[in-house]
Amino acid sequence: MPATPRVAFLASPSEDAQAALAELVQRHGEHPPEEADVLVALGGDGFMLQTLHRHAGLGKPVYGMKLGTVGFLMNHLRLDDLVARIHAAEPAVLHPLEMVAETESGATVGSLAYNEVSLLRQTRQAAHLSIALNGQVRLEELICDGVLVATPAGSTAYNFSAHGPILPLGTQVVALTPIAAFRPRRWRGAVLRADTEVCFRVLDPYKRPVSATADSHEVRDIVQVTIRESHDRSVTLLFDPEHNLDDRMLTEQFASG
Repeated sequence: MPATPRVAFLASPSEDAQAALAELVQRHGEHPPEEADVLVALGGDGFMLQTLHRHAGLGKPVYGMKLGTVGFLMNHLRLDDLVARIHAAEPAVLHPLEMVAETESGATVGSLAYNEVSLLRQTRQAAHLSIALNGQVRLEELICDGVLVATPAGSTAYNFSAHGPILPLGTQVVALTPIAAFRPRRWRGAVLRADTEVCFRVLDPYKRPVSATADSHEVRDIVQVTIRESHDRSVTLLFDPEHNLDDRMLTEQFASG
């Protein structure tokens, strides 16, 4: 990275984020994402995910600063010494999940997920799903409110709230976690190799409709969803050395509140 990197600043619509944006642009100038060396995202985790979905294809590293309500993927907000912080930052390479959802109407919808792909019942009726791994059915019927597949970066989010495991970065695994499983009652999910192809089939899609969501992209009335780790897409997040993503995962696991 150049000694004085070209920075593209991206900010959420919140008043605080917009104020920080104006101050940083005044100090460092402004470059479009396509011409920048690094992207700086100002907001919370939701805005970081939006940034990744919009700009990850550029292959530029992303440095986030927390200005939202959640900031697991973000660094602390400090307007001073930005260039020095970027140079000292530690990279974390994330591989998204690729979701391919087939709907009742016969449509096929693809999407990427940096956190998780989740399936949820659409009505009061519990979802009935089968689960196949690499083409082999491993669970013939899961009765539940839903189920999700989470990346290591996303394992502290919805997955952790659903009592799934926190996965350290670099372990090349994903979490398969049920949401309010009724049968099998004591099934707690599984930790899978990241290259595992996971296929969910909705057993009664007309009486018990199910939606699938890749991060924030929802597809309703699905009949089947296939999920695999992307082999040709990745994004690099930059974290301050004193508070990198691995440290945050450890902190989350030992937090008492």
